[in-house]
Amino acid sequence: MAAQAVLLGGHARVGLEDNLYLEKGVLATNAQLVEKASSLFENLGARVMSPAETRAHLKLRDPRTGQGRPWTEDRGR
Repeated sequence: MAAQAVLLGGHARVGLEDNLYLEKGVLATNAQLVEKASSLFENLGARVMSPAETRAHLKLRDPRTGQGRPWTEDRGR
């Protein structure tokens, strides 16, 4: 599913909330799922955003610095 989203020009997210296994019978960690997806996306010609780029794209505050504006402040503008 994630690969199809990237091929169609969309965005994808991965994590244990979506899948517990790295492959059949092998439990995964979040880091392993992210690494596998990142490699797949890059092989498809997509560029993976950094955490900072993702926060900016989604208009989220940086959890360490508190900088940035949450999306709710931008409503109606």
